[in-house]
Amino acid sequence: MSTYVTPLKDRVPLGQKAAFGAGHLVNNLLPGALGVFAFFLLTAFGMDPFLAGLLGGLPRFFDAITDPIMGYITDNTKSKFGRRKPYIFIGAILSGVLFAVLWQLNPENSQMYNFWYFLILSMVYLIGNTMFSTPLIGLGYEMTSDYNERTRLMGFSQTLGQVAWMIVPWFWVLIANPDLFETQAIGVRRLAIIVGLICMVLGMLPALFCKEIDQTNLTNRDDLTIKNIYKSFKNLLHNMVLIFKNVSFVRLCGATFLVFNGFQMVASFSYFIIVFYMFNGDYGLAGTWPAWFSTVSAMSTAFLVIPIITWMANKWGKRKAFIYATLISIVGYALKWWGFNPENPWLIFMPIPFMVFGIGGLFTLMMSMTADVCDLDELNNGMPRKEGTFGAIYWWMVKLGQGLALVLGGLVLKLVGFDQLAAQQTADTITNLRLADIFVPALTAALAIWVMWGYDLTEKKAREIKDELVSRRGEL
Repeated sequence: MSTYVTPLKDRVPLGQKAAFGAGHLVNNLLPGALGVFAFFLLTAFGMDPFLAGLLGGLPRFFDAITDPIMGYITDNTKSKFGRRKPYIFIGAILSGVLFAVLWQLNPENSQMYNFWYFLILSMVYLIGNTMFSTPLIGLGYEMTSDYNERTRLMGFSQTLGQVAWMIVPWFWVLIANPDLFETQAIGVRRLAIIVGLICMVLGMLPALFCKEIDQTNLTNRDDLTIKNIYKSFKNLLHNMVLIFKNVSFVRLCGATFLVFNGFQMVASFSYFIIVFYMFNGDYGLAGTWPAWFSTVSAMSTAFLVIPIITWMANKWGKRKAFIYATLISIVGYALKWWGFNPENPWLIFMPIPFMVFGIGGLFTLMMSMTADVCDLDELNNGMPRKEGTFGAIYWWMVKLGQGLALVLGGLVLKLVGFDQLAAQQTADTITNLRLADIFVPALTAALAIWVMWGYDLTEKKAREIKDELVSRRGEL
C-alpha cells in the first residue's frame, strides 16, 4: 500500500471536481439521449430503417475525423483564457442549442427532407460537441499531476457522469406516455429542448470553475494560422505516430476496446432476454423492468463500484485494480444465467453489483492512467504536451469500437436465430441469446486482462517521471 500523501498544491478542490463532473454528466447525457431518441426516428417520424441506419452510422465517420483535429487544436492554442476552457464554454452552448434544433423534425415533412435535415444538422452538432468534449477530456488529464489524485478526480467525475445513465432509460417511458405528450414526435421535440438547455448550463461549469495547467512552461507549440494549416496537419500526423508508438497507451486503448465493446456488443440483449425469456414476449408485462435494470446498474456504478475502484487503485496500484475489477465483472456476467429468472424477476438485480465493476472500473482507471501516459510522452518526446490529442485518439478508439460493436451485435442476434418480427422466440434462440449475453463480454474482459498484464507504468515510475519533468521545466 502506498503511504504517499498528496501535497496540497496537487489536490483538486471539491468545487472543481464537481464542475468537471458536471461536464462528464453532459458528455454522457447527450449521446445517451441521442441513442434513445434515434429509436423514434422510425416510430415517431416514419423513417425507413435503412435510412435511419445511415443516420446513425455516417456521422460516426465524420466524428472520427474531427476528434484528433480538435485535440491538436486545443493542445496548441495560446490564449490568456487557457488552452481548453474557451472551447469548452463555446462548445457547451453549441452542443445544447444544436441538440435541441436537431430534433425539431416534423412527421408531416417528406422522408427525404427529414433525412437530409437530420444528416446535415448531425454533422454541425458533432462539430459543436467535439469542440466541447475533446478539450474537456484534455482538461481532466492536466488538472493535477499527482498519481493518486488523478484517480480520485476521475472517480468523482465518473460518479457524477453516471447520473446521466440513471436518467436516460426513462426517456423511453416519458416520450411514449400519452398522458404527457399528445404524440411521440411532440415528446421528442420538447424533451430535446429540455435536455439541450440542461446540457448547455452544466457544460459551461468546467470552463467557469476548473483550473488549467500553467502555460508558462509549455513550449514548442505550433502557431495555429491559416498560413500554417499544411504544416499543422503534418505535425498532427507526426504526433499521432508518436502516440501510437507509446506501448503503455496502446495497451490502454486495447483493453478499453475489448472491455467496452464486448459489453456494448450485447448491451441490448438484456432487454430482449427480459421481454422474451422472463415475460414470454409480453411488452406490457415487461413494463419498466428494463429501465430499472439500467438505472440500478448506473446507481451501483456510481455509489458502490467507483468508490471501491478508487480505493483499490490507491491501495494496490491502477493496473492491479483494473485486473481485479475486470475479474469481478466476469463473475457478474456468469451470474446473469441465474439472475434472469422468469419465476422471480427481482433476481435480475443480483448480478449487477458484480457486473458493473467492468465498465465502472474501466473509465475511472483508464482516464487516470492516460494522464500518467501523457507525462511519459512528454518525458520521451518533449513539448508540446498532448493531452488533447491523447484524449481524442483514446475516445476515437472507443467510438470506432462502438460502431463495430453495433454491427457485430446485430450479427450475433442473427446467428442465434433472433426474429424481430416474432411475438415469441424459440427455446433454442433464447438459450443461445443468454449464452452469448454471458460469454461475449466475459471473453473480451479476459482478453483485456491479458493485454494489461504487461502494463508497467507503476506509481513509483509515475512519480519519478513527474519529478524529472518538474526539474526539466524549471518549476518549483
